[in-house]
Amino acid sequence: MLLGIEIIIGLYASGWVRNYLGDVLVVILIYTICRTISPEKPDRWFILPTAILVFAFAVEFLQLWGFCDRFGITNKLLRIIIGTGFSTMDLLCYTAGIIPCYLAEYFIKSGKSARGGRK
Repeated sequence: MLLGIEIIIGLYASGWVRNYLGDVLVVILIYTICRTISPEKPDRWFILPTAILVFAFAVEFLQLWGFCDRFGITNKLLRIIIGTGFSTMDLLCYTAGIIPCYLAEYFIKSGKSARGGRK
């Protein structure tokens, strides 16, 4: 569902939805894909969200470097996925989006529910 929302945002949305909400959701999408592939409880709850945040920042800095243009990427979908314009606001959106992922990892590791009790 998140992937579908991201594709719709990338292809059809504009304004704050595309510029900000899409960036918040993309790190959550990557997190959910990783958790689906590897659902076991983590030993160190902060590693997966941190790795995803570092990856998102790296992609954003590749945009600053002009990655798509330097490598001649002309496919519209790839350019949307990779991105073509650097923004410090994107970095803030990635950070905002990863916060619920940190919370999820913490609750998974601790065995607590989000409501405060034990599972």
